[in-house]
Amino acid sequence: MRTIFLATLLVGLMTVGGPLASAQEKQPKAPKFQWSSTDLAVTYTTENAKVTPGTGGNFWLQGGSLDGAVTFFHGFGVALNVTGDHASNIAPGVNLNEITGLLGPRYTRRLSSKRESRVFGEALAGGVRGFGSIFPLPTGTDSKASSFAFQAGGGLDIAISKHFALRAIEADYVRTYLLNNGTNTQDHLRLAFGVTYHTQKH
Repeated sequence: MRTIFLATLLVGLMTVGGPLASAQEKQPKAPKFQWSSTDLAVTYTTENAKVTPGTGGNFWLQGGSLDGAVTFFHGFGVALNVTGDHASNIAPGVNLNEITGLLGPRYTRRLSSKRESRVFGEALAGGVRGFGSIFPLPTGTDSKASSFAFQAGGGLDIAISKHFALRAIEADYVRTYLLNNGTNTQDHLRLAFGVTYHTQKH
C-alpha cells in the first residue's frame, strides 16, 4: 500500500508540475525601460540682469548654450543645460562672465503637424560660476564666485525635417545667488534661439 501511495503521489506531482512549468515559461518578459526620443540643441542666448536687485543698472549677457534632453514616458524626461554668457561694463570697468550647469525634469508635447513640432516646459537646478568680474567679500573682493542656480521655463521647436528643428523661442526665469553687495540674489530673464537635432524611437 505504501508503494502504491508513493507512486500515485509522484504521478500526481508530475501531472500538475508539467502545466505549471509550461505556464511559467510562457509568461512574457517584463519590457525593458527605454527612451522614446532625444533632443540636442545648440542655441544663442541673451540674458537680462541687474547689477543689484532693486536698483538700476540693467544689462544683457550674451552667449550660447548646449541643451540636451531624453524623453522616457508619455513626454516626461530629463534635460541638461550648459550655458556660457558674457557682459562688458556692467559697472565702470567691470565685466562679467558666467557658466551655468543645470539638470532636471522636462515635459515635451508633440504638436499636430506632419513633422512633429514640439513644445516643452522644464524646471532645472544646478550651479553657476561667475568669473572675470568683481564679487564683494567680507574682507575684500574676489574675481570669481559660485552659487546654486535654478531655471524654469519652456520653449518651442518647429520641425523643418525628420531630425532637425528650429528652436524658435525658449524663455526661462533664472535665479542665482552670487555675492553682489545687496541681497546676493539675481533674477534673470534668459531667451534662447537655435537649432535642435531630434531622434525618435518607434
